[in-house]
Amino acid sequence: MHDTDRVIVVGAGVAGLATALRLAPLPVTLITGRPLGQGAATALAQGGIAAALGDDDEPALHAADTLQAGAGLSDPAVARRVAEAAGGAVGWLVDLAAPFDREADGRLALGLEAAHCRRRIAHAGGDKTGLAVLETLIRAARAAAHVAIVEDLRAAALLRDAGGGVIGLRAVAPSGETLALPARAVVLATGGLGALYGATTNPAGATGSGLALAARAGAVLRDMEFVQFHPTAIAAAGADPMPLATEALRGEGAILLNGRGERFMAAVPGGELAPRDVVARAIFGEIAAGRGVFLDARIDGLERRFPGVVALCRAHGLDPARRPIPVRPAAHYHMGGIAVNAAGRSSVAGLWACGEAACTGLHGANRLASNSLLEALAFAAWIADDIRGQVAACNQVAVRGAPDADGQPRPMAGGMRAADGIRARMDADVGVVRGFAGLSRAVGHLHRLFADTDDDRALVALTVATAALQRRESRGGHCRTDFPAAAALARHSETTLAAMLRLADAMQDAAPPPFADAARDAAPSCVA
Repeated sequence: MHDTDRVIVVGAGVAGLATALRLAPLPVTLITGRPLGQGAATALAQGGIAAALGDDDEPALHAADTLQAGAGLSDPAVARRVAEAAGGAVGWLVDLAAPFDREADGRLALGLEAAHCRRRIAHAGGDKTGLAVLETLIRAARAAAHVAIVEDLRAAALLRDAGGGVIGLRAVAPSGETLALPARAVVLATGGLGALYGATTNPAGATGSGLALAARAGAVLRDMEFVQFHPTAIAAAGADPMPLATEALRGEGAILLNGRGERFMAAVPGGELAPRDVVARAIFGEIAAGRGVFLDARIDGLERRFPGVVALCRAHGLDPARRPIPVRPAAHYHMGGIAVNAAGRSSVAGLWACGEAACTGLHGANRLASNSLLEALAFAAWIADDIRGQVAACNQVAVRGAPDADGQPRPMAGGMRAADGIRARMDADVGVVRGFAGLSRAVGHLHRLFADTDDDRALVALTVATAALQRRESRGGHCRTDFPAAAALARHSETTLAAMLRLADAMQDAAPPPFADAARDAAPSCVA
């Protein structure tokens, strides 16, 4: 094949690795900013892969649960298609020798998680599914003749032709050398943005870098305001990222207690297994009231079924087998991202996105547990099919739109101190519960920071805050104290970089909208 057949995949978590493998026989360059296997959020995923594999289950039920959790913004066609693809995705991993847990009769063991009506979570190593899947895909990618793995290379900009289409990638090597890499297609599988928050379960590199690359190339971003806060991050002092207590624990009988010993979720529909946004707000409310929250995981088979959680707790001086462990919500998953169609194709020619970097329409306003690995696996196959069907067109002419003449990453004025400022601001003002005063502060602060530094982290954080300020309702993971009810009509938000900056400019001197009361920031009325 000619070099113009080459596809560049940026990111080496489950989305990037699965896409690279599915693209065979096309030649693929898989680019990762860290040594392969390091820095990927996939390795931290504890729950598993949702798939209707039980005798009492079917894809239609899985799709219905997905839509219910998505709070009106999940696309029914996408939910149905992904649910129907789930069995095949798990089967593909089985064929690659993924070590899924099994029952005594050899069938896959299926767990129960929040907001699922059936046991349908395929898992590996008890609560080490992400790591097991990642290791399986890495092994397959290293053995694949069509995949060239390039480690420690940072994506700096998308190369574009005179018409704005993506024709490759500008990257920076550890030596500082800038490389222009032509490609027939680029797939961004760069993960989420949880590390823009101080309290997060995500690795340090999860700052939305792929969203910034796409935005600077003119791509449409969708539903950027919807950030999922996992209800039960383990509140271990100084932990960054915060270790996670998978909600599969609650599926097996673990309960939530406040500092008074009260089971405060008992009166909430679904109890401990309510959708994540509901549980997160309830825990936030208890903590805000000064009562603290603890997960009582003293259940049968704890150490056998959840060895990862037990090890994480004990590494931080906690013993879940003896006493309840302190938990709190933490930024965990971004439902928004690069707007893509059913084939994973963005609004910019030559650019696709997969996994958490993409907004496919599956998750809506709140992701259903264990649908993230599934989404990445399903769309990896569809993206590969779409790219193979495209005409190779890698025209190295009139490249435009690189952020700097030399393609170097944009520096952050003040370095880590300024980055920590972003994280503190996002925690304080763009968190589980939001209001006009806090969001306005965040937009103002981040707008100034982006204007001064042109930094990608400030760009992505500003886009989230601006979208959150613009959405005047509470829905799923987006809870406004000043607009505590959901609007009658569910609408997606879409923006480009230019449109977002115009909106942020206009918001600088905006007055509170009708019924918005800055004082109500302290009274989270949309908390369940």
